[in-house]
Amino acid sequence: MKPEQQALLRKLPGVDYVLNLWEQEQPAQQAPRPVVVQAIRSALGKLRATIMATDETLDEALLSDTQLLHLTETALKNAMNFKLKRVINATGVVVHTNLGRSLLPEGVARHVAELSGRYSNLEFDLEQGARGSRYSHVEDILCEISGAEAAMVVNNNAGAVFLSLETLAKGKEVIVSRGELVEIGGSFRIPDVMARSGARLVEVGTTNRTHLADYERAIRNETALLLKVHTSNYSVVGFTAEVSLKDLVALGGKYHLPVMKDLGSGNFVALSKYSLLKEPTVQETVATGADVVSFSGDKMLGGPQAGIIVGRKDTIEGIKQNPINRALRIDKMTLAALEATLHLYRDEAQALSAIPTLRMLTMPAKVILTKARRLLNRLRKLGNNQLKAVLVKTSSRVGGGALPLQELPTKCVGVTIEGLSASRIEQIMREATPPVVGHIEDDLFLMDVRTIQDEEIPMIASAFKKMLEEQ
Repeated sequence: MKPEQQALLRKLPGVDYVLNLWEQEQPAQQAPRPVVVQAIRSALGKLRATIMATDETLDEALLSDTQLLHLTETALKNAMNFKLKRVINATGVVVHTNLGRSLLPEGVARHVAELSGRYSNLEFDLEQGARGSRYSHVEDILCEISGAEAAMVVNNNAGAVFLSLETLAKGKEVIVSRGELVEIGGSFRIPDVMARSGARLVEVGTTNRTHLADYERAIRNETALLLKVHTSNYSVVGFTAEVSLKDLVALGGKYHLPVMKDLGSGNFVALSKYSLLKEPTVQETVATGADVVSFSGDKMLGGPQAGIIVGRKDTIEGIKQNPINRALRIDKMTLAALEATLHLYRDEAQALSAIPTLRMLTMPAKVILTKARRLLNRLRKLGNNQLKAVLVKTSSRVGGGALPLQELPTKCVGVTIEGLSASRIEQIMREATPPVVGHIEDDLFLMDVRTIQDEEIPMIASAFKKMLEEQ
């Protein structure tokens, strides 16, 4: 370490000095005193790291009272800001796991806000005046839409799979096709979840081909369940073969074994009618006679995070009685959001219009073009010749581990700014209020309008205006 660095480090003031300085300059209390103290420690820590990390000669102005107050104010602002915040999704990935997956419909969000700030009949039967079940609020409508005999909900689909396996096959064997041993985001793997549940995995078939005889040969006294997993986040093409769920249900009936289907990203609308690739619906899956079907609430269904389990009444009742269920149960806000979202599915046209995920997935090309031109014009009206904006043809993605081969033709607005690299533009937009998350392609910062909400277009224009003013 250079002598100049050592000298600056010795001149670093203590926390008490900066705190006294802060309280003299900021008589109005902006934050609780302990938070201010922690902000000062953070500011001094960054100063210390800056001094130690640089090889250049540093000015003593770095330690001036003005600079110390500025660094403290910045650290305090960061400490007082909410960490979880609204983000504008300009990536074109509709069900973006890192950005919160599905957006709740506006009416659903209002319903959640009303119930979350008030008492509710979460576990109270208003008719009987006695304790009730939280499942009762969504079970009937889930059965109505899916055609299942019974239903329940836990915190997510991983929890639904774990709970079902632990209930139906703990200490026994579960037969699964080798080609269906999927891994999804966050390193969630079917074999790992099965091991944690206490069930023993029995792989059959090969990666690309599995036949009914493979399942049948593996059945023995220790077999407790036949499991089929929907490979929603990848596709095996070419020389392939798989056993249909209907045939697997027939085999289960022959040997008196329950059959479970993990649908992953479940949906109630046949999206193939709207020019998307075919994806099995919950209704079709239940109709095969499977004993248990599990799927997510916050992917293509377009609701809150939840793991939904539907199927035969006796099987579902057994899963409900599992003590682990209490550790996986959902809260009143999730129930409120799920029930309100499910109500929309009683009318398919209403669901397509009101549920943002479905609306974005089925958005007509004309609507996309109109939105893209709106954003393009807002940027051009900023009247700054340093900014160049163009329309770019590309493809959106479904996301959420669903329909991996689906390409959704879309329009992006691509931006370049004289004197700024595409990566620098991307960084500044991520730091905007609210942050705008896009992507870079061919040295352009691209914003896919499919996932940009109408009211967010002026916000994006404002973020660019501020960027140009500060450049």
